[in-house]
This record gives sequence, structure tokens and C-alpha cells, in this order.
Amino acid sequence: MKRSIILLATAIVLFGCGKHQCNPIDTCPELDQLVAQCHQLHPNAFGYPVNQRSALHEFYRWYINSGLDTVNMNNVGDPWEQSSYLLSTHPFEVEVLEYFGPMYGFDKDNLWGIITNSGTDGNNHGIYFGANLLQMQTGQLPIVYVSDEAHYSNARLCDLQNLELRLIKTDSMGRMSPEDLEKQLDPSRPCLVVYAMGSTFKGAIDDMEALNAVLDKHPMPVYRHVDAALFGGYLPFTQYKDMVNSKKMRFQSISVSGHKFFGIDSPSGLFITSREVYDKQASYDIPYLNADMKMINCSRDAVQALKFWWLIKHIGTEQWSEQATAMLECTQYMKAEMDKIGWPCWCNEYSNTIFFRRPSQAIVNKYSLACGHNDMFGGDLAHVVVMQHVNHEAIDRFIADLKAENK
Repeated sequence: MKRSIILLATAIVLFGCGKHQCNPIDTCPELDQLVAQCHQLHPNAFGYPVNQRSALHEFYRWYINSGLDTVNMNNVGDPWEQSSYLLSTHPFEVEVLEYFGPMYGFDKDNLWGIITNSGTDGNNHGIYFGANLLQMQTGQLPIVYVSDEAHYSNARLCDLQNLELRLIKTDSMGRMSPEDLEKQLDPSRPCLVVYAMGSTFKGAIDDMEALNAVLDKHPMPVYRHVDAALFGGYLPFTQYKDMVNSKKMRFQSISVSGHKFFGIDSPSGLFITSREVYDKQASYDIPYLNADMKMINCSRDAVQALKFWWLIKHIGTEQWSEQATAMLECTQYMKAEMDKIGWPCWCNEYSNTIFFRRPSQAIVNKYSLACGHNDMFGGDLAHVVVMQHVNHEAIDRFIADLKAENK
């Protein structure tokens, strides 16, 4: 780690660090301030779906000692087809995808995917692949149906891809309404539906079986993509794993974040679909890469594949199962403790998200709470996402602060 600090400080000297010139063997005051702020805030970071117990310390020790920090790697192209750029981690990327693919109901012999730059990157691929497939099958672009409480990236991506979007109303707890889907559905056009596996604020899970029943009434081509940024991380390791099984829920692709449940320390994720869907995408043969570039992005972070692979080997199914179980238990504990002190709060089934009456700004700041507004629940709200670092002790501190304010 000392070597990395020296390299970073040297770079800052060369390129400048605001108004302050740094000594190459020391860190900058600006960096010291950033470090102090992060260490102060991260134990109480309750409001956003980030696992603050990163298990990558030993990975970075290995990474620096190996000298890979001096090598520029790039996972360009299809992970299963080696491009002419050999400085990649494609074999590790494939191993990661073959580990996770079956968890989401995709067979290894009919599996395709990439390690993405973020959950939004995965959603972009799901919408893009689905629209291409449906247009190839029907000669028409689909209408995209997304709930009005799903992550905003889905609506933004439809605008980016120039696709017609219909926002479907949700029930009071944030789940897509089957009745409104039925009302807004246009059976004369192919349908691309994005299911929210954990809505942004209320942590709601769209009822895929009920929504599929609506779609089954109409003889139109359908592509289903699941935005499972957070919930797709922990649900496969619980008794509720069938909720993210493509065979049972009949979706064609899924996007999962790596920087949420899995604790990767920078944005990343998984996009997983079938080889059948991938093979029907338009080919872009790029001679200088010796690669068929059917995916949207060219360059992809090769180090993220190593981080995922490292976590599989050093954390793995057993520990992730324990963490997922503990998260859901702590969610119920926190909800019960809030009920005891009479603080209005709500939680969806299978969810690790509790939304509640917004406390003072001091508590919002201390716990980095995400805030919103909903008249149906009394107006100003905040929420907590119970991740691995939000244990009983941390919850008790939070409840004590709420209780003191509630007097």
C-alpha cells in the first residue's frame, strides 16, 4: 500500500493538486481530508445500497505485489471469444459468469454475459438486446413498460435508445400494478417489460407471476428484463432464490450490481442472458480487434473481473448465504425496534429496505440517509438499506438517536 501512495503522490506532483503542491513522499492535505471524511462516514452509511465491509484488502495487497498495477488490461470483446488484445482477464470473466449464471436459471451451455461497468450498463444491454431481438422477430420496435418507481436509468435508457416508454403505475408499496399494465398494454406491438427487483426508494419487488399472467392473455412477442441491481445480489443466497430464476419467472436477461451486495469498491455489475439471445444480435465484426462486438461497450474493466473472481474464491456461496440471512434478520430487527418507539415505518416483503418518516437533518447527515416525499405515507420520508455493516449494534445506535428526537 505504501508503494501505491507514493505513486499517487508522484502523479499529483506532476499534474498539480489544486493550489497546494504535494511532497512526492507524502500524501496531500486534500487527500488526508478525504480519507478522514470517508472513515468517519462509512460506518454509518445507512441510506444507500452499498456493502461497506469490503473484502478486497488482500486482493489489493496481491495486486500491488504482483506488479499488475503497472499493466493496462482491457476486456474488449466477447469474453468467450479471445480478441487480438491479449492483455485481458477474459478466462476469469467467463468463470465468474459461469458461477453466477446458473443462480439465475441460465444453463452453462446456453449462457452469455459480461461484467459491466454498472447496473445501468446492464440495464442498457437488457433493453438494447431485447429491442433488437423483438424487432428482428416482428419488424417492429417494441413498446417498453417500466414501473414509475423503478430505477430512473430505465426511463433514461429508453430515451437514449429512442424507444417508446410507458410508465406503469404502482401500488402503495411500489410494485408495478397488473391492472395498469393491462390498461396500458398495446397488443399490436411487441412488448419489452423491465421488472424491478427492488424499486429505488421503497425496495419493492414487482410480482412477476401476476404480471406474466397479464402478458399471457395477449398473443404478442414479449421480452422480459429484470433490473435486480441490489436484490439480485442477495436473493440467490436465500430461500427466495426462485424469485430470480429465469426458468421460473420467464425473463430473458438480468442486471445485477457488483458494488452493492458483493462489496466491490467501485461501480460494476453482471449482465447475464442466454446464448440464444446473444447470437440473434446484429454482428459488428471489427478486424483490428479480431472480435465480433455485439455488446454496446468496447472497453470493459479487466480488474473488475479479477475482483469478482477473488470474492468467489475467498467469500463464496456459504458466506454470502450467511450474510444474506443476517441482512434480512437485521431488517426485521430494525423494523421492530422502530415500531417499539412509535416511529412510522414500512418494509416490503423479501426486502432489506425500510422507509420511514424523515428525521431531523442532523440524523439525515449523520447516517447519509436517502430522502423522498410521498403524501400517502405522511409526506417527507427517508430510507435505510440494511447492508452487511448495518448490524444490531449499528441499528441500536440509530434507534437511540431516533428515540432521543422523538421525545
